[in-house]
Amino acid sequence: MNQKGNIATKVMLFFGGAIGIWVGAAFVSALAHSNWQISQVIGQYLVAIGLVKEMHTLVDFYTHIKGIEYLICVTLFVAFPVFYKYLNRPSVKAPARR
Repeated sequence: MNQKGNIATKVMLFFGGAIGIWVGAAFVSALAHSNWQISQVIGQYLVAIGLVKEMHTLVDFYTHIKGIEYLICVTLFVAFPVFYKYLNRPSVKAPARR
């Protein structure tokens, strides 16, 4: 059993190391393509995952802001009653010692 555990650990370390080397090479390659500017790489990453979008008109911007506003409102509508119940719960008194 111990021998199988050692082999499994070595295999996981090998694959983890290989993935780490691949990620490092990809990051250095991205930095080289962006003239070694880390902010450019981060900006490209945020655009690639869809977190940052280009807005061409005021309507696009307004729609985006309204969507965020609605999410904040729904969050507060859920959080406030929960917080209110937490604040107004009956207190539990410790039993008296003899």
